Amino acid sequence: MQILLASPRGFCAGVDRAIDIVNRALEMFGPPIYVKHEVVHNKFVVDDLRRRGARFIEDIAEVPDGSVIIFSAHGVSQAVRDEAEGRELTVFDATCPLVTKVHLEVVRHSREDEEVVLIGHRGHPEVEGTLGQYHSQRGAIYLVESLEDVAELEIEDPAKVALVTQTTLSVEDTAEIVLALKEKYPAIRTPKNEDICYATQNRQDAVKTLTDQCDLVLVVGSPTSSNSNRLKEIATKRDIPSYLIDGPENLKKEWFEGVQTIGLTAGASAPELLVTRVLERLREWGVTQVTEPKGVEENMTFTLPKELRLVNKTHSVE
Repeated sequence: MQILLASPRGFCAGVDRAIDIVNRALEMFGPPIYVKHEVVHNKFVVDDLRRRGARFIEDIAEVPDGSVIIFSAHGVSQAVRDEAEGRELTVFDATCPLVTKVHLEVVRHSREDEEVVLIGHRGHPEVEGTLGQYHSQRGAIYLVESLEDVAELEIEDPAKVALVTQTTLSVEDTAEIVLALKEKYPAIRTPKNEDICYATQNRQDAVKTLTDQCDLVLVVGSPTSSNSNRLKEIATKRDIPSYLIDGPENLKKEWFEGVQTIGLTAGASAPELLVTRVLERLREWGVTQVTEPKGVEENMTFTLPKELRLVNKTHSVE
């Protein structure tokens, strides 16, 4: 058997920044550090930070006065920000800047009393945070997940409506929904730049390339990770068997019967260490060649909060 490694794969700039913020806060302030929701959706990363003193909470009422709280990479609603600012808490914002971009779009449309359609997955923390940015008294924000939702959607004023999306969606599926919205509401305003993030786009494109050359695709990522699930779906829709795994412990030998070429990638919240461990297990099971075709190079970085920039980073999950 041989393996083709997707490129790019694994950590994106927003995830790397969010984990770095928690690590540096732990080093500067010591445990416990409170984090609103899992800082990123990866079991290995979250368990590692939890062992070191991070406490992941859903309600900031659980956070004692005087504590440090970090908002996860997925972002939070304005109501959560207001509650945190109204208490004696030290707040660090690990929201991915690309999510913040979508938040600012919603705020702008809200101020202009435009209604907003958000394409996203109901209940996902990024979606909850984005919905919580809308505060117009004269309009509303609507969540759609499918073409069926678009068919049932009723906008108060079709002449004043705008569109935003969750950043980690399937590019192909989102394009279908956007087209349906444009057909139903020709005046709908779309973002100047796509809301789906560059890392999501690049990883999806890399998996599409893999499916042309592989008999099976493995995606390293947790079940709670939206972008990891989308990678698995892309392979499945192309009739390539695909499995989402947290690590080598999830692998099953029967998956690889008759398989010659395995495609291997990782979601944007999965560390490269897990990919290495999966490779080690597969080598034990008979893989003799590992190749990494050249892909899109990523050099995006996001600035840390200034209060944490002077802290030396001494811990890494990679």
